[in-house]
Amino acid sequence: MSSRLRIWASLLFVLGLAAIARGDAMERMKPERLRATHERIEALKNQRRAVALTSGYDDVRTLFHVHSAFSHDSRGTIDEIVAAAKEAGVRVVMFNEHPAPHYDFVTDGHRGLKDGVLLMPGAESGGFLAYPRTSIKDQKTDSPQAFADLVRSTGGQIFLCHLEERMDWDIAGLTGSEIYNTHADFKSEPKFLAAMRSPLTLLMLMGAVKQYPQEVFGALLDYPADYLARYDQLTQKTRLTGVSANDAHHNQAYKATVLEDGKVQLEDGLGEKVALLDPEKIGPLKLLTNGRKAGDVILDLDLDPYVRSFRHVSTHLLMPTVDEENVWQAIDAGRAYVAFDWLADPTGFVYQAQAGDKTWPIGSELKAEEGLRLRAEAPLEGRFKLIRDGEVVADERGASLDFAVDKPGVYRVEVWLEIAGEDRPWILTNPIYVRGA
Repeated sequence: MSSRLRIWASLLFVLGLAAIARGDAMERMKPERLRATHERIEALKNQRRAVALTSGYDDVRTLFHVHSAFSHDSRGTIDEIVAAAKEAGVRVVMFNEHPAPHYDFVTDGHRGLKDGVLLMPGAESGGFLAYPRTSIKDQKTDSPQAFADLVRSTGGQIFLCHLEERMDWDIAGLTGSEIYNTHADFKSEPKFLAAMRSPLTLLMLMGAVKQYPQEVFGALLDYPADYLARYDQLTQKTRLTGVSANDAHHNQAYKATVLEDGKVQLEDGLGEKVALLDPEKIGPLKLLTNGRKAGDVILDLDLDPYVRSFRHVSTHLLMPTVDEENVWQAIDAGRAYVAFDWLADPTGFVYQAQAGDKTWPIGSELKAEEGLRLRAEAPLEGRFKLIRDGEVVADERGASLDFAVDKPGVYRVEVWLEIAGEDRPWILTNPIYVRGA
């Protein structure tokens, strides 16, 4: 970026944020907040401590809801995705392609170990994340329940996705549900979405994205209260494994190119033309195009490269070794927690039930007994919340939580971190199900 472009981008960023009605994301994108967030995250890296509790499993960063060029709204190559996964410390990628007649997402989809990353094929279809074990390409169903039954009949797994669009669904036989979706989080910021339709906003974002790329992406993170409220309702009726959805496409990019007539063509990450801008009518744009020739690129803004999406959030599966069967088993057992890894590495976090010399890992279902305790410990101090049947029953700060179980219920843990003067969700666990004796 030229010095002239940096100056204008910074100026537009400051003036633009002052002029736009602020939502949480816009407030978090103010330069001073981005800087404070970055400094806090860097400081947390030096505050990690050893965790005394042990789970007995390997903690494996896993991604659900990833799209590649098989999907109509992505151009991502498998080499690009694997490289991003390795850079982000991800060891399992669960794909969810949009089905299409020209390919079979099960038999043609990405599968197997590639450069140390385990790839597993699946689809986003009909309101679900679907992972059938065998092809279902030519089989038709007439309802969401029938589709879920079809996937399960292959020995596969199926999750509710995009809960914001189907809060009233009550599907039998589900494996689990998304408890966070990056795209849904993005859609919940109407002021930011409105601002993104302005070419000037894109210009003002360049400087911020260049200096604080992950913090700009993470500014959209809000506690998924609606998802978790529905999840708490559903888990009181049946076991469901909660997972995060990266909903990664790498398609939120913008490029502005000077044309022969001096106008500027704006294209999106899929190469589609989204605007034709006239510098004679946009003062700041005219300054940026002065002295430029046809073909010159004056804006190249990539908001969601795979590595940034992959670093934002993941589902940590607890398993003995990394292979397909152990992935299926960990998911079925609910040995999983969701973490917003961009804030801090949660590896080492443990949540378990204990009674005497007996322990049960996260996701377990057990009967209440005398002396039963729920314990959780993290490698950083934070705010621990214990939620039973949707209600907070413990809320304390520290690096651990120790709770004497006084009644049956579905118990899950949240850990929050203080970031730039604001508590932000860091860890969202699957429940431990304590049944009546």
